[in-house]
Amino acid sequence: MQNASDATIRDILLDTRVIALVGFSANPARPSHSVAHFLVANGYRVIPVNPGLEGQIFQGEPIRANLADCPPEVEMVDIFRRSEAVDALVSSAIAYLPDLKTIWMQIGVQDMQSAKRADAHGLRVVWNKCPKIEHGRLLG
Repeated sequence: MQNASDATIRDILLDTRVIALVGFSANPARPSHSVAHFLVANGYRVIPVNPGLEGQIFQGEPIRANLADCPPEVEMVDIFRRSEAVDALVSSAIAYLPDLKTIWMQIGVQDMQSAKRADAHGLRVVWNKCPKIEHGRLLG
């Protein structure tokens, strides 16, 4: 299985409106925080997911404990967790997010078995890439 092409990544970035960002940090110095800010600033609705911050608010959105608590209209799950966590996250995403179209694993995150399973469910899959970087590179 090959990683998503530039054309597929461009389509994902243009078609997606609602993103669950798993591993969100309230610390502005953390990459997950800056990526979430960037995505919101570029018109995406970001649903932050972090059980330790549940109930706090980021950019008008309550922080959710897990994917099961996210609204059903989530189209993409952006994973800021270790590769070992991906399998369970993909399972939850498939189980609880009926509008899901994309699993995105951040830089340094890769689980090929989970990627293949997501692909078999008809989902687009990106690994070892950042939507903030790809947005700048492909959409300017």
